[in-house]
Formats: sequence, C-alpha cells, structure tokens
Amino acid sequence: MRLLVIEDDDRGASYLVRGLQESGHVVDRAQEGETGLMLATEGFYDVAVIDRMLPRMDGIAIVQAMRKAGNDTPVLMLSALSGALDKAEGILAGCDDYLAKPYAFVELSARIEALARRADRARSNAVLKVGDLSFDPASRRAVRGAVDVVLQHKESLLLEFLMRNAGRIVTRTMLIEAAWDYDFEPIDALIDRHIHRLRRKIDRDPPEQLIQTVHGAGYRMAAPIL
Repeated sequence: MRLLVIEDDDRGASYLVRGLQESGHVVDRAQEGETGLMLATEGFYDVAVIDRMLPRMDGIAIVQAMRKAGNDTPVLMLSALSGALDKAEGILAGCDDYLAKPYAFVELSARIEALARRADRARSNAVLKVGDLSFDPASRRAVRGAVDVVLQHKESLLLEFLMRNAGRIVTRTMLIEAAWDYDFEPIDALIDRHIHRLRRKIDRDPPEQLIQTVHGAGYRMAAPIL
C-alpha cells in the first residue's frame, strides 16, 4: 500500500515509517499540518495516519478539510488524547479510526490493513462518476449524460481502470495489465486500438472529451467543465 504519515515527532515518525516500510509499504511523511494536507490532496493514498496535535494545522482540521474537498482516503488518527470525548470528536470530524498513544505497532498495522480492506470493498462496489459519465462495476453499465453506452468486455475494463484513476496519467502497460493481465505484444497498437473504439462510444457526441492522450506517456481520464 501507499501510505501517508503526518507526524511532527521525529522519533515517533521514524519508528512508524521504518516499521511500515519494513512491512512492504510505500510511505510519504509530512512534519506539519499544511504540508500534510497538500500531500493528502495531491496524492493518492490507501490510508493516511495523522497525528492530532500538529504545528500549523492540527489533525482534526486536516481531516475536516479532506472530507470537505471530497477526499475519502481512510484516516487513522493518532493522539495522546484518549478520552471518550476526544475520540468522538475525531470520528465526527471524519476519521475512520482513532488510536491512542502510546500504541503497539502490531495493533496500528492491523488497523491500517482493516481500513484498507474496508475501503477496497466500498470502492469496488460504488458507482464511478467522472463528469456526466457514470459506470456501475457490478452491472458493467456505462451512461454518458442520459445515454446508455454499450461496451464490450475489454472496453468496460479499460473504462473502469481509467475512471478509478481519473486525473492521473496511466501508461499503456498499466492498461494492458488491467484488461488482459498478461504480457502481450505489441502493447501500444493493442491499447491504442481499444482506446480509439472506447473514445468513439464515450466521447463521440458530447463537446467535452473525457479520455485524453498524454503524448509520450499514455492516457488520462479528465472530468469536463460542466
């Protein structure tokens, strides 16, 4: 998993980051609140671990700003404030879990894994929306505006991957792994052909194109200005 740790205590953060990295995770760390919020906003993380008491912007304010912006990254809050009212304030602010300091790393790790599993289940079942395009992973139904879009199976897999990564550049290799799950040559020609067909269905009539080509890199699903 890719994790974000926002913790100002260097000793505690070093212990936490090292343990998470040794567990096989990729970890970014911020030392104060404003930088932490910027990372949480601009990056994609499976779970954010946020200390409550931070310089420049406290953990409660970070979580509130994330939720107000529509950022649903699971948050585990750490705090030396362990009273029932303190925990309730954190949960009401938008935290998904609250762990009192001092903590055992094995418990923190287990809570992170549980949050990630819960988020994966929710994301896999949720209807995806980008602009006026929606896609239901369960029924494989796509709708642009009020018009149903009939997709072949591979096209639906590519569309789902693009929408789950909306706003980010995805390479042709990433797309072929998402839809075929094996090595295949020529990758570029295969993907470009399927993306061309997908575009003819998704972007044919609306004035705003959702599927953008990023020359030299791949493709990107971008929401139109409605």
